[in-house]
Amino acid sequence: MSRLVLRGARWPGDVAIADGRVVAVGSVPAEDGDEVVRCDGDIVTAGLVNTHHHFYQWMTRGRAVGCDLFGWLTELYPVWARLTPEDVEAAALVALGELAMTGCTTAADHHYVVPGGDDSVFDAIAAATRRIGIRAHIARGSMDLGESKGGLPPDFLVEDLDAILASTDAVVDRLHDGERIVVTVAPCSPFSVTAELMKESATLARRRGLRLHTHLAETIDEERDSLARFGRRPLDLLDELGWIAGDVWVAHGIHFDDEEVKRLGVAGTGVAHCPSSNCRLGSGICRVTDLEAAQAPVGLGVDGVASNEIGGLFPELRMSLFLARQRSGDPSSFMPADALRLGTEGGARCLGRDDVGRLEPGYRADVAVWPGDDLADIPDALAGLVLGPERKARHLYVSGEPVVRDGQLVGADITELRRELARRARRLWPE
Repeated sequence: MSRLVLRGARWPGDVAIADGRVVAVGSVPAEDGDEVVRCDGDIVTAGLVNTHHHFYQWMTRGRAVGCDLFGWLTELYPVWARLTPEDVEAAALVALGELAMTGCTTAADHHYVVPGGDDSVFDAIAAATRRIGIRAHIARGSMDLGESKGGLPPDFLVEDLDAILASTDAVVDRLHDGERIVVTVAPCSPFSVTAELMKESATLARRRGLRLHTHLAETIDEERDSLARFGRRPLDLLDELGWIAGDVWVAHGIHFDDEEVKRLGVAGTGVAHCPSSNCRLGSGICRVTDLEAAQAPVGLGVDGVASNEIGGLFPELRMSLFLARQRSGDPSSFMPADALRLGTEGGARCLGRDDVGRLEPGYRADVAVWPGDDLADIPDALAGLVLGPERKARHLYVSGEPVVRDGQLVGADITELRRELARRARRLWPE
C-alpha cells in the first residue's frame, strides 16, 4: 500500500496518508514507494469544518449593509425568490471553491429558499460539491410560515408543510451517502416556520437517522417575537418541540441565559458560532467559553456571504478568539489552540462526525497545509497561524485526494467560477 507523505512541516512534523486515512504524524520513517510532498516550514492541520453557511447568498453580497437581521431578511427575501437552480449552482461553486482555498474540507449548507418548491436546487448544490471535491452536509431547509400568518418571510416564498416533508424524503433518497454528501433536516427559524413543521421534521429526521439544524437565539428581536407569539423564550419553544437533543445543532446561539447554557450542555446540542456575520448584523456575541464549559459542542460557521462578504472559514479562527476575549475581558480565556479546535474538532462534533476534525492516525485524511514562510520568526507556530496575516491553504486533501494544490483548485478555475457568478448576480442588481 503506497503512502502520501507530507514532509518537513514545522508543525506537527511529517504526516503520512494511506487508503484515505491518516496513518502517522510526527517523525515518519521513509518507506519504498512513498509519494512525498515537501512542506518545509509549513503548518499542517486537520481540514477546517464549517458548521453553518448559505451558499446561495454569493448571489447577493454587499446588500443591506446597515440593517439588523430582520431588516436584512426583509430586503433580501424578494431577491432570493428570483434565484434559479442554475444560479444556486454557480453560487455554490464559488462558495465551495473559496472554502476549499481557505482550508475547509467539510461544509454545512443550510438552504431554505426553494422558489416554487423546485427541489432540484439541492441536486445543483450536490453537483457543485462533487466538482470542487470537499464534503458537504446539505440541509434541506424550509419555511412554511408566511407574512399573512404572522411569519417574517413573504407568502410567495414559503412552501406547504406536506410538500416540504415529501421533498425532504426525496432529497435524502437522491443525494445522501453519509460520507461525502450528508443530508440534514433544517426548518429555517422560529419566526419562519410553524410548530407543526418543526415537530414533523424532527420525526422524519429521526426515522431516517439524520441530524437536525435550525437558527436559534440569533437576535433579541427573535426572542421578543417568540415571547409575543408563544409566551416563551426560543429555547423553551424548541425544547417543547423535541429539538434540544444530541442530534441537533443550532446556528448562532447568542442569546442564551445561564440556565439555557447548562441545558444545551446536558442535552449535547451543538452551536454553530458565526463570529463575523454576528458582528456585521450587530446581533451579539456567542457565549463560546460558557457553552464549552457546559460541555455543549461548539463549531465555527461562515454564515452566508450576504452577511459575511469574505466567505472563507479561516478568518473566523481569529474572529472567534477576539470575540471570546472581548466577552470575557480575559485574554487568557481563549487561546489560538482553542480557536483551531473550534474550527476542526468542535465543528465535527456539531455535525455528528467522529471520522474528521483531528489530525491523528485513523481519522480521514482531510488535511490542510498552510504556508509558513512569513511566520518563521514566530516561536509558536499555531499562534502565528491564528493571529498572523490572512492566508489560504497551500494544499488541501480530502480523504488523501488533492482538492487544492499550490494554492489553486484542482477541479475548477476559480477565476472562471467568479466570472460566471458575477454575470448572474448582476441580473439581480437594483435598477
